[in-house]
Amino acid sequence: MKEISRIFYKIIFLFLLTFAVEVNGKILSEGNADAKVTVKVFSSLTCPACANFHSEIYYELKKEFIDVGLVKFEHHPFPLDLAALNAEVILRCSIKGEKKFELLGKIYKKQNLWAVGSDINKINESIKKIGSEFDMNDEKMNNCLKNDKSQDEILNQRIEAQKKYNIQSTPTIYINEKKYSGKVDYKQFKKAIEKNL
Repeated sequence: MKEISRIFYKIIFLFLLTFAVEVNGKILSEGNADAKVTVKVFSSLTCPACANFHSEIYYELKKEFIDVGLVKFEHHPFPLDLAALNAEVILRCSIKGEKKFELLGKIYKKQNLWAVGSDINKINESIKKIGSEFDMNDEKMNNCLKNDKSQDEILNQRIEAQKKYNIQSTPTIYINEKKYSGKVDYKQFKKAIEKNL
């Protein structure tokens, strides 16, 4: 995994030098676009703390605030390694709307099954198994993984997030552009949301 990370950071560095352009791609979001509160989560799909935030906060937040139009929720890709980048690619591979968030939840839930080892081909096969649960076929997912445009879009979003928010770790959470630094505890997070309503 260290070798993959080293190669990944070289790619990121070269990408920064040559392709530091504005992001045109869409951020994965759900909820009312005009909601008074926007929650932005910058995360890497291989990050255990990100998976923990998703399971401990997201589902309750969805039930109480997102589904009733009070909160807009945004998942911002901040891949820390090649496995996380490829998982983001599969996440954006042809699935529409709410299904993307269902797939995101499944990727986090099964993180300890696919985000292991150093063989990126085995990791990709494990990610694709999760994608296949959402009616994505092997050919479609392979094409997505080979799509440089999709990878560039995700990496551009990471670069822009780094420049704007100076991300130091994942997950980094913003509520209405103010960094949330409380515990991963729904009651505490709920209070932070309610202060903005």
